[in-house]
Amino acid sequence: MTKSDRKKATILSSLSNISEKGITLYLDGKAATPDEIATCCLLDGMYMPDYVLDDKGALKEIRYDKVLLK
Repeated sequence: MTKSDRKKATILSSLSNISEKGITLYLDGKAATPDEIATCCLLDGMYMPDYVLDDKGALKEIRYDKVLLK
């Protein structure tokens, strides 16, 4: 297993655990699977997660947006 494969597996495992708890995941404004996010984060540049809380302070979604550098 390559370093990239290990990194993807780690990201995928973490996001899968989060998703299984009912937390919605988004990638560039669209609902996404843990696999879609892990793949994009490794192959398509930098993505920044934004953690969105509900009115009680509990995590309800994580939004990954591509970071564009100038």
